[in-house]
Amino acid sequence: MASIKLASGYDMPLVGFGLWKVDQNTTADTVYHAIKTGYRLFDGAYDYQNEKEAGEGIKKAIVDGLVKREEIFVTTKLWNNYHKKEHVEAMGYAQRDAWGLDYIDLYLIHFPVALKYIEPEKLRYPAWWGDSEHKTIELDKVPIMETWKALEELVDQGVVRSIGVSNFSTQLLYDLLSYARHPVSSLQVEHHPYLVQDTLITMAQEEGIAVTGYSTFGPQSFMELPPSFRARADSVPMLFDHPVIQKIAKAHGVSPGKVLLRWATQRGIAVIPKSNNKARLQQNLEVNSISLERAELEEISGLDKGLRFNDPGFYLAKPIRIFD
Repeated sequence: MASIKLASGYDMPLVGFGLWKVDQNTTADTVYHAIKTGYRLFDGAYDYQNEKEAGEGIKKAIVDGLVKREEIFVTTKLWNNYHKKEHVEAMGYAQRDAWGLDYIDLYLIHFPVALKYIEPEKLRYPAWWGDSEHKTIELDKVPIMETWKALEELVDQGVVRSIGVSNFSTQLLYDLLSYARHPVSSLQVEHHPYLVQDTLITMAQEEGIAVTGYSTFGPQSFMELPPSFRARADSVPMLFDHPVIQKIAKAHGVSPGKVLLRWATQRGIAVIPKSNNKARLQQNLEVNSISLERAELEEISGLDKGLRFNDPGFYLAKPIRIFD
């Protein structure tokens, strides 16, 4: 299986399985089947509220002899309410234990914004808000440096092997690199033809930071969400139906989804699609079986609109302007 070498020295699979929106009740079986299909990278987060179940699926696969622990790569993320040093340490241990594993392979800061502390047992998905009406949040004064140094201590303690960030800008990355003791191994960002982010991705790769793209299928990932979440997705054609993607898919005799995934991996970006369809699971894993021409890659990138779908603060009564 193709992989990307992280700055920490570990290898991360190029294609993984994303756990966002995977039903907690079926997560264990979904992960177990994905392992049987050949997946070795699983991308989770505290916010997804299915880490325990994902870990159960992994442990069952290990017990059944399908895979060894060292063959599995687990990514998870620190949620915004736990950026203070003492909370980072507590959550690092708690999330590792929730997975039921000896260590987490890659631990990311989920968003570059700190929110007021909420006791973990009182925080449930979706976990962005501080009120029951989902209209307000409370920011906290915690610098990224404090959070990052606490992550580095988790590496020192063997709780996690590699650390990185998600949804960061070039400016934040440059600042982080100026004081990082352990390498910034990974950057995870929204990435699809409507949001190419070429400058950010180029900068990260120049600095030796491996990039993972989420929501590779663009608006498709957001259509099942409540109206406020999918408002931007409603404004553009589905990428699966876009004439450019359809044309290139037909030329290669593959699905539009495979074209979108291959466009990303040929840019050196890891992908983490999910699917409940067994045939599509296998197809997504075999994304590197085709090679797109340079002109095709450029034509797909030319669809860029700078359109971000995962902007969880924009609809609040007082928006969090993370990406502005």
